[in-house]
Amino acid sequence: MDEALAAKLEDLEGALAETITQMGDPDLVADQERFVAVGRRHAELKPVVDAFHAYQAAASERADAIEMTGSEADDEMKAYLDGVARDKAAEMEELEASIRRLLIPRDPLDDKSVIMEIRAAAGGDEAALWAGDLYRMYQRYAERHDWSVESLDTSLAEGGGLKEATFAIKGKGAYSRLKFEAGAHRVQRVPTTESSGRIHTSMATVAVLPEVEAVEIDVHENDIIVDVYRSSGPGGQSVNTTDSAVRLTHKPTGLIVTCQDEKSQLQNKEKAMRVLRARLYQIQIEEQMGERAESRKAQVGTGERSEKIRTYNFRENRVTDHRINTTIKRLPEILEGDLDAFIEALMADDETQRLMEQE
Repeated sequence: MDEALAAKLEDLEGALAETITQMGDPDLVADQERFVAVGRRHAELKPVVDAFHAYQAAASERADAIEMTGSEADDEMKAYLDGVARDKAAEMEELEASIRRLLIPRDPLDDKSVIMEIRAAAGGDEAALWAGDLYRMYQRYAERHDWSVESLDTSLAEGGGLKEATFAIKGKGAYSRLKFEAGAHRVQRVPTTESSGRIHTSMATVAVLPEVEAVEIDVHENDIIVDVYRSSGPGGQSVNTTDSAVRLTHKPTGLIVTCQDEKSQLQNKEKAMRVLRARLYQIQIEEQMGERAESRKAQVGTGERSEKIRTYNFRENRVTDHRINTTIKRLPEILEGDLDAFIEALMADDETQRLMEQE
């Protein structure tokens, strides 16, 4: 372990001791807000300091084994002590890696639920069918994790499938896993309408936004234009006979959100506001990080076939994630929501990248 990391851990050791002292202060106990903040800080520091203490213990045992080896005459005991030293060195290496992972700043959005948007892109009717397949895949994935799915707005395509769909997936940690699904998803398959058996390539785009509470993003009513209209299905077919569909236009940014899934105008407006808050919050976070482009544009790209994060090839029964160069030949299972192999590999890759940035 280098000196800089050791010094940082010693500082954290002192900070943990300070939280223990503070939590024993009667004045702090009386201030619930401060008490909760100190308790949260204590919970963040303790795993790091515990790992540091385990590292120090392993280092001490390794040093003792090496010292004893130098003064030991018995060959069998020397071999045993050499083994102890090697085992402790390996344990130290694992503990240091664990400590570095624990020190990676946690994404404060990871525990949030998400709002996802799927849109058919290049590929015409087949792209709309593919968008519908992706929607079903994420519904199945949510079921596997005991998360709930709530439709916010759906626009059906005339030939089947979806022009676009906006939906919420509610569950602790949903954003930590689903944020890696943002981007363009390419499918290669023979459409049911293709008589010659020719493979078509189509695209659908996915945007993933953390869902935020009203207190987390301030949206002024005066900044919103509210339009109401009659909900309609594909081909202009009326879904209901009242003006219940809602379109919100956020004047400062030009963002437009629509919602027509509910029969109640009030319910549609509430759902549209949730989507608008999520989009505005994402923009706000990027501005704080110094990024210029809107995340949704960066996430979904233009929807052209040449842009993709993942390719689903039906003929070869394979799915390839181009960001981590990983291919899995279990396409039917993946479309049934078995996405964890990809998502966990992407999480590990993200962790590696952030570790490299710290060095």
